[in-house]
Amino acid sequence: MNNEKKKEAKEVDYGLGYEFETTEEIPVPTLIVDQIIGQDRGVETIKNAAKQRRNVLLIGSPGNGKSMLGQAMAELLPREELEDILVYPNPDDPNTPKIRTLKAGEGRKIVEEYKARAKKEDSSKNMLLIFISMAIILYGFLYGQVLMAVFVAVITIFLGSQILRSKSQTLVPKLLMDNGEKDKAPFVDATGAHAGALLGDVRHDPFQSGGLGTPPHERVEAGMVHRAHKGVLFIDEISTFKINMQQAMLTAIQNKRYPITGQSEMSSGAMVRTEAVPCDFILVAAGNLETLKGMHPALRSRIRGYGYEVYMNDTMPDTVENRRKLVRVVAQEVIKDGKIPHFTKDAVEEIINEARRRAGRKNSLTLIIRDLGGMIRSAGDIAVKEKVKLVTVEHVKKARKLSRSLEHQIADDYIERRKEYRVFKTSGTNIGRVNGLAVLGGKSGIILPIEAEVVPAGSKSEGKIVATGKLGEIARESILNVSALIKKYTGKEISDFDVHIQFLQAYEGVEGDSASVSVAAAVISAIKGLPIRQDLAMTGSLSVRGEVLPVGGITAKVEAAIGAGMKEVVLPESNKEDVYLQEKDKRKIKISTVSTIDELFDHVFIKVK
Repeated sequence: MNNEKKKEAKEVDYGLGYEFETTEEIPVPTLIVDQIIGQDRGVETIKNAAKQRRNVLLIGSPGNGKSMLGQAMAELLPREELEDILVYPNPDDPNTPKIRTLKAGEGRKIVEEYKARAKKEDSSKNMLLIFISMAIILYGFLYGQVLMAVFVAVITIFLGSQILRSKSQTLVPKLLMDNGEKDKAPFVDATGAHAGALLGDVRHDPFQSGGLGTPPHERVEAGMVHRAHKGVLFIDEISTFKINMQQAMLTAIQNKRYPITGQSEMSSGAMVRTEAVPCDFILVAAGNLETLKGMHPALRSRIRGYGYEVYMNDTMPDTVENRRKLVRVVAQEVIKDGKIPHFTKDAVEEIINEARRRAGRKNSLTLIIRDLGGMIRSAGDIAVKEKVKLVTVEHVKKARKLSRSLEHQIADDYIERRKEYRVFKTSGTNIGRVNGLAVLGGKSGIILPIEAEVVPAGSKSEGKIVATGKLGEIARESILNVSALIKKYTGKEISDFDVHIQFLQAYEGVEGDSASVSVAAAVISAIKGLPIRQDLAMTGSLSVRGEVLPVGGITAKVEAAIGAGMKEVVLPESNKEDVYLQEKDKRKIKISTVSTIDELFDHVFIKVK
């Protein structure tokens, strides 16, 4: 056996924050709360919430650690508070079973005691049935009715055993919640649960008469709110729950107890309603900003008044300390997956570069760890396929293409088809036509060709601006703002013209104001007859004073321009540091930045002599 001590990475204050050869040397914390990175405010909040038993509402993008925060909170709660819950038959009202709570581990003992007692009673009753049956058979022998006597004896044994067994089982309580073997507070993920699973249910009994039915207390099933007793109930996209379910949850949070009843009106379980069952849980609700619109106002008020609201970070500063944390994330993903090899230092550095690119902001690293983890696993799968012991930088580069999002794949196909059919041009000049840039699905860039045509106004009183291409509200408003600049830069009255603007083949729709500068260039080109370079693409928001303002998705847009074969891309000056490209891509395109519309025109217009 190899008894060599595992080599551990040394922390340094430069580069990736560690001196190491492979991620096998990187120490990985065991507690979930220590594995969460970049969410310092969220971590501090859940620590306070766990200590004081407060509810928490987490708002942020998918994949940035909301569920991990919930799991970490469950890990921080003390285990000694856990309880077992028993449901007993109610002799006075069978449809209202009684509830009893015990210290964790004691519930199972009590049920076993009841079962042993019931088994002993069943044995004595079975002996009595056998004695009665033998008496019946003997009677048949004496009076010549042997077959009839055997038949009656068999029926007596069958029916008697069923009735007596059901009566003995009626006295045995049901262990509704067993926490005897749990070593930490429960964490229950109730995302997408229906009413019965969330609030508990009572199963339907098809045999409701003749002594063959199942006792009501045996049919009671705990809901997730009860299983999370003394623990954490995590719900992602809480607004997807119906209002009546949110109201029931509010009641459970307020009273810390909630009775279980049948959720279906057509079921016999609807007649059963237990005593209030303990459900003293901490609610960790998660979602995005749209979630707030669908939340029950009283439920959100309860969380805000007796807990915390946290907005999750999507990025963190690109510092040595944070790069060190991302290195640790790579090691964590390898260990969690268990099927992929460790990464070399160069491979980890490529992952950090990808984190910079995905951040979309200058000097930042992405915190959408789930998506980054997908790329890590893809790189590991490629290494496994090639039967090598370590993941190298080449595997990561291949994984970047392999793990492209659906939107990215659609965008690539979009660009390829439009190049093939010459929907946009990458050379020469054209009047009234520009290559704009847009983002598809928030992650992948596409070329957005825009054409403008100016004709004499159809009305003597005013001109109008007509824009087509499935434009959203913000996009339409940004186009109207362009009209303020037309007179300033053309010297002509807008009332003299009808301006037609078309976003070519924008079947996916257009939203946002990042096409403002493209529209302005196309319209002024059409009015003044100035040719526009077609080997250039542009993006940027435009103020009514002619200032070019920053927009989002800059890296994705520049990558789209490179993929389309553009030679130059013009961006807002404020976005200059937001572009993060691979070294091979930097040599493929010229990146120019502008802060005013005048500077933009110097780049895009070809002067006519």
